[in-house]
Parts: sequence; structure tokens; C-alpha cells
Amino acid sequence: MDLLQYTFFQHALLGSLLASIACGIIGTYIVTRRLVFISGGITHASFGGIGIGLFAGISPILSAAIFSVLSAFGVEWLSKRKDMREDSAIAVFWTFGMAIGIIFSFLSSGFAPDLSAYLFGNILTIGQADLWMLGVLVVVLALFFYLFLRPIISIAFDREFARSQKIPVATFEYLLMMLIALTIVACLRMVGIVLALSLLTIPQMTANLFTYSFKKIIWLSIGIGFLGCLGGLYLSYHWKVPSGASIIFFSILIYAVCKLAKSCCRKPQAS
Repeated sequence: MDLLQYTFFQHALLGSLLASIACGIIGTYIVTRRLVFISGGITHASFGGIGIGLFAGISPILSAAIFSVLSAFGVEWLSKRKDMREDSAIAVFWTFGMAIGIIFSFLSSGFAPDLSAYLFGNILTIGQADLWMLGVLVVVLALFFYLFLRPIISIAFDREFARSQKIPVATFEYLLMMLIALTIVACLRMVGIVLALSLLTIPQMTANLFTYSFKKIIWLSIGIGFLGCLGGLYLSYHWKVPSGASIIFFSILIYAVCKLAKSCCRKPQAS
């Protein structure tokens, strides 16, 4: 409890809560729509924006956000073409972003950049600017899903049915891809490029063990995600290990315990 007196730890707790809300909302769409691989491609493509930002002397997070959104639009556009498979389109942007990021980061003048901060993250280093970015993103996501929840659910489960209901499916898909990209970038300082995808999928997988309701998965994954962040911070403090990896490790531990508990509850009923 003594840690609560430190500003950096207060920022970490607030960042954990905001990130859990953002990832809980958009991550439910990702898992339901089965966009995990696409989200992984966008996550690694964001490294290209970081490299360009370091080279140009601008905020790497800002350039990563622009690059990620453009990559998300590119993947969405290419995957709809008949002459290219979806996994091939993802691979193109995945590898292109990583290559651009490595090249420009090493071409940047001055000291060699600390790329590990972007690859693996450190929630204890987030500042007020990161919190404001996460806060604005949470408000935008909450409003968007509150206003358009029914068409989003229709698109997530059955796009052909959504089209039959005169829902502008393509417009919603591009908007949701943009929100996925922005959420990924907003979480880079917390868990990094390598682990960001886990924050968008593991809490939802855990919540899905107990319910199939889209709304309930959102609420449960927010709580599970925040619990994973708290547990990860605790492990990071006591084991002196990176916070990003600790958060993901604890989140997977929660999933494993819940999966085991559900399996044990089923056995007496089956007998």
C-alpha cells in the first residue's frame, strides 16, 4: 500500500483501468469477429510508425497511430480484393512495418533509441499525456459502442445479415479497424508491441468461458483485464521483472485457473 503515495504508481493504476476498459470494449469485437491475426498484423506494423517518428524527431506514439490506422485500412482494403488472400495481406503489412521501423530507428540521429520500451512496454513510465490519450479513447469507444451496439453485433456475427438490414457494413468495418489500431497504439507504453495483442484477447477468452453474451463479455473482460493488470503490477514489484510481461503472465494465469475450475465443475455433472 505504500506504493500508492508515488505518482508513477498512481498513473500506472489509472492507466491499467483505462486500458482495461478500452481493450475490454474493442477486444470483444476482435474475438467475436475473429480478427486476432489481423490485429496482430496491425500491432507489429505500428513499429514502422515508431521508427519514422524517431527518425523525423516527432512523437513516436503519434506517428505509430497514423501508421497503424493506415495499415489497418490497407489490410481491410487488400483483404477484400479477390486477387489476394487475407492472411497474405496481413503478412505484407506485418513485415513491412517491422522492416520500416528497424531501418528508420537505426537511421535516426543521436543516441541509439531504446527500442525495448516500445517492444515490451513499461506501465510504470506512462505519464499524463498517455492517460489523457487513453481517457479520450475510452470515451470515444464507449460512445461509439453505446450508439451503434446493435449494428456492431450484427456485423460481428453475420455480415450478410447486416447487409440485408441496410447497415453500412463497409463503413463500420473501416471505423472499427481504426479504433482497433488506436487502441493498440494507446497500449504500447503499457505492454509493448510484442504483448499488446494479449491484452485484447486473453480477458475476452476468459470471459467467454462463462457467457456468450456480447455485452456481458465486455463487462467481464474489463474486470478480468483490470485484475490482470493489478496482479501483473504486484508480480513486477516483488519479482523485479518487466511489468508488461508480468501483466500478460498473470492474465494467462487467470485464464488457466478459470478454465480448470470450469472443467472441474463439469465433471460431477457428467458422472
